[in-house]
Amino acid sequence: MSAPVLVGVDGSSSALAAVETAAGEARMRGCGLRVVYAYSWPPTYLPPGPVPLAPVEDGLREAADRTLEEAATRARSAAPGVAVSHSVRTGPPRMVLEEESRDAGLVVVGSRGLGRVTGVLLGSTAVHLAAHARCPVLVVREAPGEDDAVLVGVDGSPAGEHAVGFAFAEAALRGAGVLALHAWTPWSAPVPPPQDPAQPYASPPGALEAGEERLLAEALAGHRERYPDVAVEHRLVREGAREALIWASARAGLLVVGARGRGGFSGLLLGSVSQAVVHHAQCPVVVVRQPGGHR
Repeated sequence: MSAPVLVGVDGSSSALAAVETAAGEARMRGCGLRVVYAYSWPPTYLPPGPVPLAPVEDGLREAADRTLEEAATRARSAAPGVAVSHSVRTGPPRMVLEEESRDAGLVVVGSRGLGRVTGVLLGSTAVHLAAHARCPVLVVREAPGEDDAVLVGVDGSPAGEHAVGFAFAEAALRGAGVLALHAWTPWSAPVPPPQDPAQPYASPPGALEAGEERLLAEALAGHRERYPDVAVEHRLVREGAREALIWASARAGLLVVGARGRGGFSGLLLGSVSQAVVHHAQCPVVVVRQPGGHR
């Protein structure tokens, strides 16, 4: 992979945890690491009276440089040998990182930043990037996952297909296994029309579950062949996808989901399942968007 891993920093402990994770990802991929600090100018609040533009901006830049130097030192310590570049950008962090993601292979952010509000589960930058970044987004929590397994949500959607591919590639890099989980309910499984129009529009007992088993097997087939050394466990559960993935994430090292599933409203950039796991999963989460999708 030639495209670098991109990580956003703001001086928070969450961002420093993201830097260490991003450095490890860059080392596994054999690529560089780009560390970016973004701040808005002018600040949202200035005291009454003349605006001391130069001194205030100089102070912000000095603070940014110190934060970047600390982040770069942390990255080099976590992954010696990885080429680390860094940059200070002016602008809202979410917009700067979205723009930077055009040239990145992976964006890594902490789940919470310095601007957090008590009671908010996830930083606004992480949520925005999960919906808008031009490459996969890894949201890091300060507490690591409890296992090495890469958990991936399988739903048969185009974005879900790319998520499965990412999960297998990531597992191969980590030397870990894949746990492919497909959750379904009679309300989420599509009911095929009867071959004979005179027959009732219903499926015989067990037909829906058999169809979901086929969906899961077909979603994994090509990736099993491509990554023969990756151990795969597949799990079919009859419950809501959000609940199933959040529960399973307690024993995973990483959870991978597509940005949009096969249900919901097409105009939304981030589906309800991906939103739920980004907020509530108990391990780091990667959100994978369909290439060429709505932006």
